[in-house]
Amino acid sequence: MLFAALTLWLFVIIFAASGVHALWSALLKPRVVNALLLPGTLVAQLGHVFGLLITGNEISNTRLMSDDPKGEPTAETPEPQKLPIIGPVLVGLLPIVFCGACLYAAANTWGAAIVRGSGVAGLPQELPQSLSSFWDLLRRLISMSEELLGAIIHSDLPNWPTALFFYLAVCLTVRMAPFEGNKRGAIGAIVLAGLIVAIVGSWAGSVREFVLQSWAVLSFAVATLVFLLLASLLVYGTVELVRILARNG
Repeated sequence: MLFAALTLWLFVIIFAASGVHALWSALLKPRVVNALLLPGTLVAQLGHVFGLLITGNEISNTRLMSDDPKGEPTAETPEPQKLPIIGPVLVGLLPIVFCGACLYAAANTWGAAIVRGSGVAGLPQELPQSLSSFWDLLRRLISMSEELLGAIIHSDLPNWPTALFFYLAVCLTVRMAPFEGNKRGAIGAIVLAGLIVAIVGSWAGSVREFVLQSWAVLSFAVATLVFLLLASLLVYGTVELVRILARNG
């Protein structure tokens, strides 16, 4: 159940990250959003390029920010790829892996006390098996968002390592959203990665131990994205309500 839960939370991460990015792009100019997320974009692009290289594909039209008004990062994935199945999976998975690895490193370097001491490490390690457990899971996500906000309020934000960690955490988690043209590969990559980790972890205790050790960072990433998604929805709804009232006033 641990590895099935890991797969579920990875899906939550990429869909929540996509939702946050879409809401921010609707509230602000997309070029501004992409400029703010530049560190995360750089890491994700490196993962994308590395995936193309190891699968024997050519690298073309890859930019951190395009020249159009949106300023979207461009990460062209050739179709068809030289490795029909493995290629799209690796190209879809590695940007997420690179962002996760950098978040793990940043958490251990600047945010260990925040991640492990904020109470957000309680992400369920098994799938809900009933309707009541499903609603309990949703309530747990809301509670984790509350705990994360409390950790931010009580943290030493004026201290630059803490501020840098929170900034990098936002950039890296939001940039776990798959690039355009690579979403199917990312979804397939998560499913396949979950199966491989489950198979290897069933006989290699070190894999299971690593997943358990990384669970606090995974929980922090989920809590961050859920909090950002809820806050973004609130702001977006308020802005749209003001616009409606202004037009009808």
